Amino acid sequence: MKLLYHTLFISFLMILTACGGKTPTNTNENMSTTPPLPEFNADSAFASIARQCAFGPRVLETEAHEQCGAYIINKFQEYGFTVSKQEATFLRYDGVKMTGYNIIAQSRPDAAERILIAAHWDSRPWADNDPFESNHHTPILGANDGASGVAVMIELARILHDSLPIVGIDLVCFDAEDAGAPQWETDIDDRSDSWCLGSQHWATHPHATGFRFGILLDMVGGQGAYFYREGYSMQYASSVMEQVWQAARDAGYGSFFKNEGGGYITDDHLPVNRIARIPMIDIVPFYPTGNSGFGPTWHTVNDTPENIDRNTLKAVGQTLLQLIYNL
Repeated sequence: MKLLYHTLFISFLMILTACGGKTPTNTNENMSTTPPLPEFNADSAFASIARQCAFGPRVLETEAHEQCGAYIINKFQEYGFTVSKQEATFLRYDGVKMTGYNIIAQSRPDAAERILIAAHWDSRPWADNDPFESNHHTPILGANDGASGVAVMIELARILHDSLPIVGIDLVCFDAEDAGAPQWETDIDDRSDSWCLGSQHWATHPHATGFRFGILLDMVGGQGAYFYREGYSMQYASSVMEQVWQAARDAGYGSFFKNEGGGYITDDHLPVNRIARIPMIDIVPFYPTGNSGFGPTWHTVNDTPENIDRNTLKAVGQTLLQLIYNL
């Protein structure tokens, strides 16, 4: 997962309109017909994380990668989404060619106006941030770094299946995000282009048009996670961030979404913003203390389901539902 640069920058009021005149005798005439907001099921999302991790590390061109890809596709199809695979050949930092694919799931594929929600579904081939050097060449399970974002999208698909919003919702799982140069490769001048290979490909070959905005989910299930205002998100899509942060407050999870800067992060939202020109924010945690900024399990062998917090999943998932159903 990506590169972090040091940060450079830093209630809901319901307006009741009183109607004059005689009070109606039938109070049902004034009752709202708006259906209640669906509840995001964090247990269901956690089960999806565990299922993805059960296949093993989702490194490109491995059996675990193929099995997990099939699982993700089947879940989206089960919930009525139109699913396609965007296959590509990726060039790794060391010149190795890898084959992989982005997974694209669409609701209302004919809708002219669309919302993009994305996460990466591969996992890191190396635990190069592990405190023990002996683990550095070990692939990680990526329960948080990858599987959590996908799990939130799968749970969203389950909920949306029963009550589709007016706009089209596109759920995209980017491949090869975490194949960036490992930390021991110190002779690489610019490491940023070695990350986010799937989103780089998608940004030059988007499957649809008409996207109002996009939201990237990355590491959205960590213990003790808080989501700060990521720098590139503010640069390219500040109005989208305002919408999402307001939705978090409206949903009752504003404490998870901080009104402070959390650094500039090379992640899948960058090619979407820079190449596809779709304003996209990154919901990604920032840990002010520690050796990475991404939490204690980042790129270690400890990125396992046991270290996932359902409360974090709930905060992110319910915020997205609040946003989607109030567009």
